Amino acid sequence: MGMPITVEITDGFAVEKDFEKIFSYFEYIDEKFSTYKNTSEITRINKRLVDKKEWSAEMKEVFDLSEKTKRETGGYFDIWNGNNYDPSGLVKGWAIYNAAKILESSGFSNFYINAGGDIQARGKNAEGKDWVIGIKNPFNSQEIIKTLRLKNKGVATSGTYIRGQHIYNPNHKGESLTDVVSLTVVGPNIYEADRFATAAFAMGKEGISFIEKTGGLEGYAVDKNGIAAMTSGFEKYVNA
Repeated sequence: MGMPITVEITDGFAVEKDFEKIFSYFEYIDEKFSTYKNTSEITRINKRLVDKKEWSAEMKEVFDLSEKTKRETGGYFDIWNGNNYDPSGLVKGWAIYNAAKILESSGFSNFYINAGGDIQARGKNAEGKDWVIGIKNPFNSQEIIKTLRLKNKGVATSGTYIRGQHIYNPNHKGESLTDVVSLTVVGPNIYEADRFATAAFAMGKEGISFIEKTGGLEGYAVDKNGIAAMTSGFEKYVNA
């Protein structure tokens, strides 16, 4: 998927094929949704080579979920950029969430999946404790500014400090975001955390207020001046 993926299973009965199943699933999703591959389904859709009635079930699901997210965020989440569709802001979290369900269906209840910094934490780590997740300093990627303790939660961070400016306000086409440089969202699962992190980041300085008002989510934002703001319930996840 063009990003590092880590899978850790702390249930004692995991074997190599369990890991292979997850990585094979991510490869399958990459082949279908990568906007960088000429052979992917999304690229063929953007080239008008595939009729909508021929779209795969996964593609139809992602488009439906993207439209739902667009409505829920007042248009701040939009996979249409004026020329092509790019569902990347939803697909990663959705794919991690589905990978977690694959592990759960195999009987696992203690694991961690990290794809490009977006994480699903389930159960306990190898020490029998909640998983420890670090939030990087957006101005120094070698420094952790907050550590979180999570169990059965998803956490996603949107920002410009790793991939550069790749998120725009869809309600003001082409307008780059400068107020907020990093926004981390903790949600009931990685799908919810990821899609709302993307939309809230696009809102700029209003994003943290949106997260505050959205049930089941907590957030931590860092602005261009290095000043942090968090939602009222975020502190409960902070590792003391």
